[in-house]
Formats: sequence, structure tokens, C-alpha cells
Amino acid sequence: MRRSVFSTAARLCSGAAGQTLSHIDASGRAAMVDISSKTTTSRTAVAESTVSLGPVAYDALTRGAITKGDVLSVARVAGLLAAKRTADLVPLCHTLLLSHSAIDFHLVEAQHELRIEASASCSGGTGVEMEA
Repeated sequence: MRRSVFSTAARLCSGAAGQTLSHIDASGRAAMVDISSKTTTSRTAVAESTVSLGPVAYDALTRGAITKGDVLSVARVAGLLAAKRTADLVPLCHTLLLSHSAIDFHLVEAQHELRIEASASCSGGTGVEMEA
């Protein structure tokens, strides 16, 4: 008997304590999690990433010498728009009414790095980790 890729993945990803993937049903099919019985609470998530630029790119960024213009302002707007459209971009995400979203940049001169911090907040029955 052949097994579907999803049922095999669900079986392989089951933990020793019986944990399974939350977005895979008993038949191995993709499924949206039912949050209808969850209590509405205030939720906040923060995600962080570091981009290693190297000395030349770091210098161009800090001097404003990138020919495309103010790349950090464009990146901030793109990040905010992505947070607002997460349910359209990531399969099986719930549509959320965000109460706040922010993108912050921190330059780390010694390592020629750009640290990016994204945050999102809402009141709802599910978290905002994907939006952050």
C-alpha cells in the first residue's frame, strides 16, 4: 500500500509523547487549526534576524550611497505590508486584525551587520508569530 507524502510526514514528525503536526489531520492532509473555542487574549511576538553585510556594503548603507535609494525605509514598508498580508502569503495562517506592527533596524559597526527586529501585536485566539 502506498502512503501519501503528508501521512508519512505526519507519522515521522510524531514525537515520543504523541505530539503531531498541528496543521496535518489524521489522514495526513493539510488542515487549518480550529481556534473557535480559544479565549481572546492580547498577543505579541518579536522576531529577529542578523544580516552580515561585509565592510563594503555596510559602508555604502551607512553613508546612504546605495543607488536604489533609502533601502531601509523601503524594507520597513515592505515588512509592514507583509505583516498585514501574512494570511495571503503563508498557507493555513488565520487572518488577524493587527493592532500594531513595527520593523526596527540596528547597525552593528564592529561586525558590519544589520540587526532587524520585527514585532506584531493583536487581540485574538491565535498568536502573531508568523506576522512578526
